[in-house]
Amino acid sequence: MAQKKTEEFSYPDQFISDVSIALSHPGRISIIRIIARKPGITTGELVEFLPFAQSTVSHHLKELIKTELISVSIDGKRSLYTLNENMWSRFARHYGRLVKELGIPDSHEAEPEQH
Repeated sequence: MAQKKTEEFSYPDQFISDVSIALSHPGRISIIRIIARKPGITTGELVEFLPFAQSTVSHHLKELIKTELISVSIDGKRSLYTLNENMWSRFARHYGRLVKELGIPDSHEAEPEQH
């Protein structure tokens, strides 16, 4: 098996890639949206909003914690999840620079939602 040579890529490119991988499942994006609306939510509460078993939600939470997109704090026996705003700011900054480098114009037109 070939070794990955990620050290040959810039930090911003590696960072964008890592975050993109963490966000590559629509369930994780849904979890992020829910946590943004309800900071301090528990796994059990998240399960009520999602079409997943608790074990699946826990798996997705672990992936988001691993990339530090969300933070967890312990309150007795409960784990409480919040967005890691510093990480999201870094991602927005690096991703924004990439978009500018690509020469993609900033469009404020709303895209129609597809279901």
